[in-house]
Amino acid sequence: MLAGDDPDAVAGRWAVERVLLDRWLSAFVEAGTAQVTHRPVGDVARYRDRFLSVFMHGLRNPLAVAQMWVGLLHDSAVDRGTEGVVEVATHLQGALDELADQARDVELLTAAMLGRLSLDATWVTLGELVAALSPAPVVGGEGAGVDVLVDPTLLRRVLRDLWVAAGAGPTVPGAVEVCVEVETVPPWVEVRVVRLGEPLDPVALQVMFEPFDRDETHERVTVGLYLARALTVVHGGTIGVEQDDHRTTFHVRIPDARRATVPS
Repeated sequence: MLAGDDPDAVAGRWAVERVLLDRWLSAFVEAGTAQVTHRPVGDVARYRDRFLSVFMHGLRNPLAVAQMWVGLLHDSAVDRGTEGVVEVATHLQGALDELADQARDVELLTAAMLGRLSLDATWVTLGELVAALSPAPVVGGEGAGVDVLVDPTLLRRVLRDLWVAAGAGPTVPGAVEVCVEVETVPPWVEVRVVRLGEPLDPVALQVMFEPFDRDETHERVTVGLYLARALTVVHGGTIGVEQDDHRTTFHVRIPDARRATVPS
C-alpha cells in the first residue's frame, strides 16, 4: 500500500478487512513518524516523561550525599585532623562515583532512544568481556576463547548488569551460584548468565526489565535491565530470561560474525 498497491487488492490478498488494514497502516505511519522525529505520542510520551522524572529524582540522591560529605570534609579538616579527612573523602568519592555511573546510564539510554548510539565494534573473546566481573567466572560451554565482534565497552556493561541481576534477591549465603556459559546457536552466539539455586521472585524478575527498578539495598532508582536490553538491540541482538525452580538463565544473543569473516 505504501508503494501504491490498491488497498482493496491488498486486503483481498491477505484475507483481512479493508477497515482493519487501514487502521494498521495508519498506526504504522504514526509510529514510524514518532520514531523518526522523536516525538512519541500517547502512552509512549507519558511513559518516557515519567521515566525521566523518576530517574532524575534518583540522580539527586547521590548528589545530595556528595554535598553532605563535602560539608563534613570541611568540618573534619578543622575538628578531626587527617584521619577524619581521609574517611570523609572516601565516602565522598563513593558518592561521586555513583553519580557518575548514573549519569552515564542517562547518556547511554538517551542516545539509544534517539537512535544515535554508535558501535565501536572489534573482535574480543568472551573471557576478556567477563574478566572484570567479581568474582571472575569460569566460562562454561564452548569456553572463554569464543570470539565475538562487538563494542567491548557496551557489551561488558550488558554482562555486568545481567551478572548483578542474577545474584540479586535475599538468599542464604552459599545457596546461590552464578556462572557464565557460551554456545553457538546459529546465527547467534548466545551468552548465558546462569543463577543456580533459589529462583527470583517472578514479579521482581519482570520489574528488572523496566526503567523503574528500585535497588532497595542502596535505596536508589536504577534503569534495571532496560539499558542492557537497549544496548543489546543496538548490537542487532536479543536479550531474555528463562526460569524454573532451580535455574534462572539470562541470555544475550548477538550475531555470529564468525560465519561471515575470520578474526585477524
